[in-house]
Amino acid sequence: MGYLQHPAREDRPVRIGLIGAGWIGTFHAESVAQRIPSARLEAIADPALPAVEALAGRLGVGKISTDAEDVLNDPDVDAVLISAPARFHSGLIAAAARAGKHAFCEKPGGRTVEELDAALEAAHAAGVVVQFGFNRRYANDFAAARRLIDAGAVGTPQQLRSLTRDPGSPDGIANPERIPPGTIFLETLIHDFDTLNWLNPGAVPVRVHAVADALVAPEAKEGGLLDTAVVTVTYSNGAIAVAEANFNALYGYDVRGEVFGSAGMVTAGGPQATTATSYTATGINADTVRLNVDLFHDAYTAELAHFVESVKADRDGIQASAAPKAPGGIDARNALAVALAATRSAQTGVPVDVADIAVLSPAEPALQRVGDKA
Repeated sequence: MGYLQHPAREDRPVRIGLIGAGWIGTFHAESVAQRIPSARLEAIADPALPAVEALAGRLGVGKISTDAEDVLNDPDVDAVLISAPARFHSGLIAAAARAGKHAFCEKPGGRTVEELDAALEAAHAAGVVVQFGFNRRYANDFAAARRLIDAGAVGTPQQLRSLTRDPGSPDGIANPERIPPGTIFLETLIHDFDTLNWLNPGAVPVRVHAVADALVAPEAKEGGLLDTAVVTVTYSNGAIAVAEANFNALYGYDVRGEVFGSAGMVTAGGPQATTATSYTATGINADTVRLNVDLFHDAYTAELAHFVESVKADRDGIQASAAPKAPGGIDARNALAVALAATRSAQTGVPVDVADIAVLSPAEPALQRVGDKA
């Protein structure tokens, strides 16, 4: 009588179109093409045609364009990877949703909460997967710290700290005029804000106080560039957090996190390339990491692999099994609200209530901690 037809999971790879072939876009393209077997880089779009041609030639991609619409309208593209400049992020998420494409978007999700909300509403209406590029959640040490927090190692969080120090040079910041105003909050510290939110589950930021200046490149301050900042964030559970950033760490790329609580403390991160350290007559020495794509090489790859798994699960109608929970719209919105509050606080010199920016909700429930009442 012949075989009965039985629905089966599709084996074809998730076909991804890259929008934005700059520094991080190029690295993401390499991850999709070379490090994630279940994905295929289908197309690349960027206004800089020579860069697109070079990248496509190196990775064996046949479809290239200077117009993102070509990727969004391509029926062979299942999902888009958005690494264009931040001012285009929300619009591209919404356009991808209207085209029925899933979207992975680099941070920030938008420049205002209102434009991000509009993009998220479009994605929800279209039923597409949207994930944001908060890569620290996928770094082994930060993920281990979160697991320890979940297991009760710190009890109730009371003090948190996150820092980002970009590697610099003896000459200071290269081409400071090319760094958009607001970068330190919207594109650098936004990673720290998401990290603090993630390491304090169940709580939301309620008050922000920021101090920032141009200490590395004072001559660029007139153009709006701030290169050094310290931000204090107070949370709904009473915890107090500090986020700090600087654009000129001569010793290497330094990213760290710390959570102190009623039962102990966990830490994560650091600039060391390995744990090997030499102790000699000249002092104590260790190799350090100089590039974000080196420090977070595996994390960048893991976040995209998680996105691909989520898209495949949606396509095949199965339950995605990946952990940790992918950073989604609520996470992007909460981090953006803190960044905007910090920007306003730095401009005015006074603390800012986050509720004046947006009404927030926690991305996940609070943990049931040891000693807490049920």
